[in-house]
This record gives sequence, C-alpha cells and structure tokens, in this order.
Amino acid sequence: MHYRTLGKTGITISEIGYGAWGIGGTKLWGGARDEESLAALHAAIDAGINLIDTALIYGNGHSEALVGQVLRARRERVFVATKIPPLTTTIPTRWASVKQAFPANHIVACTEQSLKNLNLDCIDLQQLHIWRDKWLKDDDWIEALMKMKEAGKIRWIGVSLPNHESDSALRLVKSGLIDSVQVIYNIFDQSPAEALFPACLERKIGVIVRCPFDEGGLTGTITADTSFPSGDFRDSYFAGDRKTQLVVRVNSLLNLLGNEARTLPELALRFCLAHPAVSTVLAGMRTQQHVVENCMVSDGRALHAGLLRELKAHAWPRNFYESYAVGLLSKFERLTKKLIRC
Repeated sequence: MHYRTLGKTGITISEIGYGAWGIGGTKLWGGARDEESLAALHAAIDAGINLIDTALIYGNGHSEALVGQVLRARRERVFVATKIPPLTTTIPTRWASVKQAFPANHIVACTEQSLKNLNLDCIDLQQLHIWRDKWLKDDDWIEALMKMKEAGKIRWIGVSLPNHESDSALRLVKSGLIDSVQVIYNIFDQSPAEALFPACLERKIGVIVRCPFDEGGLTGTITADTSFPSGDFRDSYFAGDRKTQLVVRVNSLLNLLGNEARTLPELALRFCLAHPAVSTVLAGMRTQQHVVENCMVSDGRALHAGLLRELKAHAWPRNFYESYAVGLLSKFERLTKKLIRC
C-alpha cells in the first residue's frame, strides 16, 4: 500500500480508503451480512488501509458501529471519517439555509451520537454530508465544528459534495475553513479536475474521491439485462435505458485494457489516483476479495500520459443521481430525527 498526505492535516493516509456505506446493512446495496463486512474491514486494515469513511446515516448508525467494533480489536492507527446528515424536515435541503440544515445543536448532537456509535473519544474527520455554496456566508456551522474541535471531539473538518456539483465548493476551498472535500470523480465524471482540484492543490485541501466505479457502472459487471434486488438504489440509478447506454460506454473502454490496467475496475482506480490533488480513493469493499483486488492497485505505478489523454475522451456528462437524490435527501431528513434528539 502506498500513502499520500491529506492536505494541510499533515497525516498520511492510504491511497485506497474503505468506503463503508455498503456495510450499513440496508437494502440500498442489496443487503450486507455483518460477518462478511467485519471480515472485509479486518482484511482492509491487514492490507494497509488506514482510512475508513462512514456516516451517521449509513444503516442508521450500523456502519459506524461495525467500524467501531473492528477498531477496538486492532492496534493499528486507523483514521476515521464520518458525516453529519442534514436536519431539515420541512424544507428541501437544496433551498434550506445552513441554519435549517445544520444548526449548531444538530452538529453537536450528531457528533456525540457518532462518537457513541464508533466508541471513540475523537473523530478524525467530521464532514457535513452535503454542501451548498450559499451556506458559506453564515458562520454558525463552522463555529459549531470549531467548538467541537477545541473540545477534542473532532480533529479535522470537511464537506461531502452533492452529486456532480464539484464547483459548489470552490469558494469554500479558497476560504481555507476546511481541511478536506469529498467528491465524485471517475472516468465518466472528470469535472472536478477542471477547477476544484487545482484550487485544492493551491490551498492544500485534502481530496477524498468517492464513486470511482460509478456505482458499479465501471466494474464491467452490469449488462443491459442486469436486475437489482428490490430496494437496491442501483435499480433507480440505472433505470430505463441507462444500462444500455452504459454498456456502449463500457465496451469502448475495454479496448484500452492491457499491461497498464488489466481490468476495468483497475483502470478506474488508476485513473483516479493519477491526479496529484487526490489524497485517497474510497472503494466499497463488502468482501475480502474486493479488498484484495482494490488494494493491489496501490503499487506506485502510474498510468502513462497517452492513456490518460485517451481516457479524457471518455467523459460522460450526465446525472443519474437526479431522481434518486431527491428520495435520498428525504430519507436523510426522515431518519435524522430518529437518530438524534436535538
């Protein structure tokens, strides 16, 4: 495993991080067995992964609880990143003010609940699970997080950006208020490289990449006839003729496989790691086999400039999250009151 610096924090984290959404045990990913998830987490740490990214909303805290269970059994230093869901229950988050989405008491309550779930005294990286550019003009959210930092409850502060809106954090990055941004970046969505990544490099803001496989689209396992279990969010994400569109795009990428990347998932991960702004790439790994396959990519080998130029032509601007995101935010908002009593 190779390691990189997480922006101005100065810590070194594994190039491949563990994305813990899928182990939450919900139907969103077709369900997950705790025994298998725990084994995958242990295998990830054995392989050198030292960053686990979870969220309070993943499985209503179940993902955090599994992470905490594993960390209690390990001696290795593993950094934990989690996220605070928005509170808003009457106004859609897109139009809510930051005081409605992330009031100070909600930030504190969620952090305390995550600490309890994880059985930790301090969270390494606490992130807002969504961000809107207009929220930057209000200081309450950052003041609340800074107070948690001063109290020793969190070490660093970050935000997770919604869908394909990488430019929504440009002003926030330039403000220097945060330590990291989490953003969708993959062969199909290359937009963060245009403005966000250069800004992060300039300001020494860590970059956590999520969705390197485009929710499974860049694994090469989805065909036009693929069906997903009832309740699996991919059934919505790849609805209609989207699987057919995907297959055409994937088939053209298969022609680029060779000595530099022998499989599509390997190509997808190596593409993400090729950008110097990227600190780590989160991969969902619900099985030990997934861990082995993903961690093997962190070997110090970089894709050549010629192949990267070819991959640039495979960008596919679209937003398959659009219909699903509305339901996801609604789920955030419904479950938040059950998770936290503010």
